[in-house]
Amino acid sequence: MSKSYTIKRTRRNRTTEMSGTINELINRFSYVLLTGYSWNKKVNKTPETIKSLILNLNKAADSSAANGHSDVLYFQ
Repeated sequence: MSKSYTIKRTRRNRTTEMSGTINELINRFSYVLLTGYSWNKKVNKTPETIKSLILNLNKAADSSAANGHSDVLYFQ
């Protein structure tokens, strides 16, 4: 059985939670990772761990933001 993780997303003082296995979360956030990768090739589109996924989600959100700093924060 695969381990389930929860990622919290904060934007404009609202926090939402998404749960699932690492592969389900990568599929859920694939658009964020791809848009971040299009701006910054250092964004890993297929992270292996939950820490790496959160790091790359934050990096992707900042890379694709208009001013270089996103108002979205991902954490566990």
